[in-house]
Amino acid sequence: MTKTFVQSPWSLSDLFPAQDSPEMEAALANLDTEVGAFETRRSGLTSDITVTDFINTIHALDEITQQASRIQAFAGLSFAADTQNQAIQTFQARIFQTMAGLQNRLLFFSLWWKSLDDANAKRLMAAAGDYRYWLEEIRHFKPHTLTESEEKIINIKDVTGVQALTTLYDTITNRYTFKITVDGEEKTLTRGELLVYVRHHDPKLRAAAYQELYRVYGNDGNILGQIYQALVQNWYNENVDLRHFSSPIAARNLGNDVPDDVVNTLLDVCQENATLFQRFFLLKARWLKIERLQRYDVYAPIVESDKTYEFGLAAEMVLDAFRQFDPQVADMAQRVFMLNHLDSEVRKGKQVGAFCSTVTPDLTPWVKLNYQGYPDDASTMAHELGHAVHSMLAAGHTMFTFHSSLPLAETASTFGEMLFVDYLLAHEADENVRRDILFKQVDDAYATIMRQAYFALFERQAHDMIQKGASVAEIAEAYLSNLRTQFGDAVALNDEFRWEWVSIPHIYRTPFYVYAYTFGQLLVFSLYKQFKIEGEAFKPRYLKILAAGGSSSPEKILADAGIDIHQASFWQGGFDVLRELIEKLEAIPVG
Repeated sequence: MTKTFVQSPWSLSDLFPAQDSPEMEAALANLDTEVGAFETRRSGLTSDITVTDFINTIHALDEITQQASRIQAFAGLSFAADTQNQAIQTFQARIFQTMAGLQNRLLFFSLWWKSLDDANAKRLMAAAGDYRYWLEEIRHFKPHTLTESEEKIINIKDVTGVQALTTLYDTITNRYTFKITVDGEEKTLTRGELLVYVRHHDPKLRAAAYQELYRVYGNDGNILGQIYQALVQNWYNENVDLRHFSSPIAARNLGNDVPDDVVNTLLDVCQENATLFQRFFLLKARWLKIERLQRYDVYAPIVESDKTYEFGLAAEMVLDAFRQFDPQVADMAQRVFMLNHLDSEVRKGKQVGAFCSTVTPDLTPWVKLNYQGYPDDASTMAHELGHAVHSMLAAGHTMFTFHSSLPLAETASTFGEMLFVDYLLAHEADENVRRDILFKQVDDAYATIMRQAYFALFERQAHDMIQKGASVAEIAEAYLSNLRTQFGDAVALNDEFRWEWVSIPHIYRTPFYVYAYTFGQLLVFSLYKQFKIEGEAFKPRYLKILAAGGSSSPEKILADAGIDIHQASFWQGGFDVLRELIEKLEAIPVG
């Protein structure tokens, strides 16, 4: 393999040269002009509008949305790359304010569309082509839509409310540094650098890493907890009190177009299978030669290994794994590297974690990593590039229908990780390392399935508690109780984990997002099993799921692939695959 790729920051030049560039100012001015032109269409939005005028109106809105997405993406990606840069912070705040104003000026279209009678809505949707599902989705929110003036007020107050609070949370937490002593030397680390040690072979370093992580978050626990309380209260005020959703999570479910009963069934099946992971943790304790795991040990490697992968080698391996599955998948992933749309460096002030940002159908997505060379980092690369491939396969759809819904958004990413793991197993000669990879598969399944499901269960409980006036301390105690239920007698808990919830950005930024990970991982286990059985015959069906993007409901996209998400047996099937893997590990004599 050739080491073609090197670590670097990303380039945003395919969006704009800089936040203060003439091109940015021209784009903002043009966007304002286009919105002004769109506003003149308001008088033509009547029940007898012609199909031609209606389609032209949608096309104009599509173009406006693409322009706005490019501007917003530049602001968001710039902030992710340097959360402490005051010029970028100021620019992002300006864009938040600008977009809220433009959104209010465009609001009349969706309100008119929701108010249109069913007969004329059907007439227009019949001619809408790829826009049809997007139009159907808007009408799903008809019972939860307020008056135009009320909707405008919500958009305006979100700028100084929800958006300001989440930006504040990011700004506070991304300035954190952590101190840990390694080989007698005290190191000052970012969160990403610190979390390497939670998978370290030295149990003292694992414990020290967790203790330091939650010492720092715990020091600000009351402040971060108050931010969370405010965000949760806002979510309830808007979605339950004003929009009349039946529950806080129901608002997310409708946005995902997943029926409430499906989400309830998914979470119920997860709770019923908590003992499966407890069984795995007991097995892991035997391999580690300890009576019972501490929470510090959940991700511990079972063999001492400091194996790392140079960035270029990892990139080649991921692309090879993708190419063995399907050459077009590898070619799409490689575009992210070739266009310099990947920021892989670890830098102070850079946002922690990893993501893939899809801006418009015609632009290759941007991927953020914090790559340090560990096997986890290589798997994360495969995961995020899977997201990018998903977006590129769906690029034939419109701006409004190419983004996958959240429940299907983790399909390609998780599948990509599994392709990469299989690749590692096929190319690794060291039996100790191979065994560690197998254990790590279950570690990752815990992190993606059960941990996320219990985050969602915690969110449901926390949202309810906050409405009843719960304090930050009471929420922290509820989180600790949630962990006790997850782990049972298989894992001993330590008190500092009561602050873990304030370190989870998703529950701040996107309430109830997390069950999408559980949905995606169990779905992929089922799909991957089909792939292993069917081989080449499986690929067109799988790629069709990805190419659908967000052009239909998750339920229909999966039904077309022969999957019924209402059935508990489907979700149990994912756990059955996991059980087979655990049984395979149990059959290996403990070293």
